[in-house]
Amino acid sequence: MIQYSLKCSAGHSFDSWFQSAAAYEKLAVAGMVACSVCGVTQVEKAIMSPRVTSARSNKDDRPLTAPASPAEQALAEIRRKIEANSDYVGRDFVAEARRMHLGETPERAIYGEARVEEAKALVEDGIPVAPLPFLPNRKAN
Repeated sequence: MIQYSLKCSAGHSFDSWFQSAAAYEKLAVAGMVACSVCGVTQVEKAIMSPRVTSARSNKDDRPLTAPASPAEQALAEIRRKIEANSDYVGRDFVAEARRMHLGETPERAIYGEARVEEAKALVEDGIPVAPLPFLPNRKAN
């Protein structure tokens, strides 16, 4: 495994792990490496410092899937509640929200994906939306 510091075309910096340098290159060329902040796929490796491990290991005994802090636990709980009580409509979120607003489909709790410009347009049209503090499962690393 290799960890890269990455930077997107919008200037966001984030880290991600890859199976190998070749795996990163293959995914990046295919447009499958996306910014964890804004979702754009124009990313490049940022300047990185070498990672040197000491002989002593400071292993954390928590499993990787367990929330590490109270804030992460709260976000995990919010996510569980939203996923349990809402329908995931994916990239159809904007269209589905508009259909509900116009009365073309029954109102219900939905969540999905929208670009910033699309979300702003929904708000300007009087359609209530709010960003969620997590990525959809298909985009989570």
